[in-house]
Amino acid sequence: MSVETDKAIARKGQSVALVIAVTMVLWIVAQWAGPALGLPGRYALLFDFAALAALFWALVVIYQIWQARRAAKASE
Repeated sequence: MSVETDKAIARKGQSVALVIAVTMVLWIVAQWAGPALGLPGRYALLFDFAALAALFWALVVIYQIWQARRAAKASE
């Protein structure tokens, strides 16, 4: 793999890690703050769906990283 390919894959990996970490922190805070603020249950469901969407995006990008590594390794 070239250095630029490695850097691009590393940047994607870092962004995925950041999205997963921030999503989980925000989701935990939302699950705690919802009842504390007296929000209806539908807001909890909204936060759940937002977290699932972010984690699905992360899964797609992880798959792209995996494919890019396989393609780079095959081209060596």
